[in-house]
Amino acid sequence: MPENRRFCSKCDEKVGRSRGGRPGRTEGFCRNCGHPFSFTPKLRPGEMIGGQYEVLGCLAHGGLGWVYLARDHNVSERWVVLKGLLDTGDADSLAAATAERAFLAEVEHPNIVKIYNFVRHGESGYIVMEYVGGRSLKDILLSARQAQGDQASLPLGQVIAYGLEVLSALGYLHGVGLLYCDFKPDNAIQSEEQLKLIDLGGVRRAFDADSPIFGTPGYQAPEIGSQGPSVSSDLYTVGRTLAVLSFAFRGYTGRHLRSLPPREEVPLFQRHESYHRLLRRATHPDPARRFQTAAEMAEQLTGVLREVLSAEDGRPRPAPSPLFGPEQQTAGTEIVGGLDGAGRSEGAPPILAPVEPAAAAAALPVPLVYASDPAAAFLAGLTARDPADLAAALASAPAASREVRLALVRVRIELGDLDGAAHLLEDIAAEAPDDWRVDWYRGVRALAGGRGTEAVAVFNDLYDLAPGEQAPKLALAFCHETLGETAAAGYYYETVWRTDPTHVSAAFGLARTRLAAGDRASAERVLDSVPRISSHYLAAQLAAVATTVRGRGPAELDAPALIEAGRRLSALRLDTERSAAFAAEVLEAALTWVRADRGSAPPGVRQQILGTDLDEQALRKKLEDVYRVLAKLADGAEHRHAMVKRANAVRPRTLF
Repeated sequence: MPENRRFCSKCDEKVGRSRGGRPGRTEGFCRNCGHPFSFTPKLRPGEMIGGQYEVLGCLAHGGLGWVYLARDHNVSERWVVLKGLLDTGDADSLAAATAERAFLAEVEHPNIVKIYNFVRHGESGYIVMEYVGGRSLKDILLSARQAQGDQASLPLGQVIAYGLEVLSALGYLHGVGLLYCDFKPDNAIQSEEQLKLIDLGGVRRAFDADSPIFGTPGYQAPEIGSQGPSVSSDLYTVGRTLAVLSFAFRGYTGRHLRSLPPREEVPLFQRHESYHRLLRRATHPDPARRFQTAAEMAEQLTGVLREVLSAEDGRPRPAPSPLFGPEQQTAGTEIVGGLDGAGRSEGAPPILAPVEPAAAAAALPVPLVYASDPAAAFLAGLTARDPADLAAALASAPAASREVRLALVRVRIELGDLDGAAHLLEDIAAEAPDDWRVDWYRGVRALAGGRGTEAVAVFNDLYDLAPGEQAPKLALAFCHETLGETAAAGYYYETVWRTDPTHVSAAFGLARTRLAAGDRASAERVLDSVPRISSHYLAAQLAAVATTVRGRGPAELDAPALIEAGRRLSALRLDTERSAAFAAEVLEAALTWVRADRGSAPPGVRQQILGTDLDEQALRKKLEDVYRVLAKLADGAEHRHAMVKRANAVRPRTLF
C-alpha cells in the first residue's frame, strides 16, 4: 500500500511512513497509541485457499481489505476475487468482514457484485466474490483528465446513466433492509455495458446501530456522525458522486465538503439548471429535504436526462410523467385577427394573443390521483371536461376523500371561485401537510388570480422538489410571461418544448416570446415544429403565415417568403371565411411589395402567389375578389361595408 494511505485504524494517525531516507514499515505499532498495524499482503501467487481457490496475484487494496485475483478450480476454472482484511489488528474491519459473510451472499442484483463464499486460510478469513473486469468510475474520470486536461469531466448524459444504474442497485439494497454507506467513484466498475457496485464492506442493516460506520470525506453525508446512516444519506453519496464525475469539482473535500459550488461558478450548472437543482436536493444538508427513496431520485434523474439529451442534440424525448397527467387543455393558441374594421392592417398588430392568467392556470397539467385513495376508481371514470359539469359530478362522489377535494379545488379555480379553493386547500393542508399537491394548487390559484410573483415563488420551490418534471417549468413560463418577463418565460418555454412536444402551450408561448424579441424567423421555426398530428397544427401554421407578412414593410419581404406564405396557406384545409381573411393579408403584403418595386421575376420565370401572378394588376384583381367574398360572409353591415370599400380601393385601375 502507498505510504500516503497508511493510517492507524484506531487513532487515525499516520503510520508506516518514511523517515531519514528509509522506507516506511509495512508492519509495526502506532507511535501515537501503540495499536498494531499491518499493510502486507498475506497471500502469494500459487497458494490454495480453502482447497478450491488458487491465488493468481494481488489486484489492489480497498478501504477494508486486500483484493486478490484467484482461480476457482471447482467451478469451470472461473476467475474470482478474494478479499482479506487490510489490518489484522483492526476489530472494525474484522466485524465488517463477518457482517459481509452473514448476509451479503444472499444479495442478488445485476448491478451488484455477487458474493460466492467465505473461506478461512490460517488465521485469516477471505470473502470470495464475482470477478468484475473493467475500470472503476474513478479510473475512467482520471483517464479523461489525462487525455483532456485537469478540468475535464465525463459527458453529462454518461454520468446520469451511471447514476441511474447505481440507484437501481441501491434501491434493491434498501428494499431488503440494507444500506451501502460508502458509495463513491472508486466503488463502481463499468464492465462492458453494465455498471456494478463492488466493495460491499461498508454495507449494513438499516436497523444496525452498533456496527462500525464506513464513509469517505467529500461523499459522506454530514449527519452520519450524529444520526448514523440512512436511505437519504446513501442518496447523498450518489449526488456527490454525480457532481465529482460531471464537472471539475475543486474543493469537494475542503471548501465545499458539505456544499456545491455556486451556479455562476460552474458552466455546467448554467447550461443545465434542472441538473443543478437535482444535485442540490440530493445533497441538501437536511436529510428530510433530500430524495427519500432511490426510486424517487431515479424518476427525477431520468427526467433530467431526457432534458439534457434534448438540449444537446435537439431531439425531443417525450415520456409519461410519474407525477402529472397528460396535457388536456392549451393556453395562448389564439391568433389575433389581422384585419381591422376598415379592412387594413394597422401598424404591426400582435399575431398571437397574450396568454390570460386564468387560461394559463387551467392549461397546467393535473397531478395524478393516488391509486390508494378510496375514490380513485370514481375519479378515473369522470369524463366531463366542463368545470361546472365536473363540479356536479364531484358532488356525487362516494366519499369526500382527499383526491375528491383536490379535484374540487381545481374545479373551483377554473370557475373563478378562488376563495372557495383557498378554504379547501387549508383543510387539506391541515390533514396532509406534506402533500406537495397542496402547494401545486396554491401556485395554480395564485396564477389564476393574477398574482404572478406569488405563483413564481411556489412553482420555483416545486421545481426544486421535482427537477425532472416539465410541469413546474411550464408553470414558471406562464407566470413570467404574465409578469412581462419575456426572456425568463422564453427560457422555460424552450426547455419544455424542446424536451416534450406534447406540451403545445409551450410552443405558442415560445413563439410569443420570440415575436416580442423581434425574432420572427425563430418564431416561425417554432410554430413549424408543432407536429401535424396536433389539434393545434392548423393554428400554428396560420400563425406562421401571419408571422411572415403581418406588419412588415416592403424592405422586410422578398418574393420567396411571400410565395412560401401563399403555399403554406393553400395547403391548409380552412373554411371559406378564414381562408379569405388570411389570403387578404398575404395578398396585401405582396401588393405592397410589388408596388414598392422591390424586384421582378427573372426573364422567362413566372412567379405566382395563391394562384396569381406576382404583378400589380393580377394581385389587385385577386385581392378585390377576396374582399368581395369577405363582404358576402360578413356578419354585420359595418363589416360588410368595410370589405366592399376595400374591394373598390384595390380593384385594378383602368383608363375608363
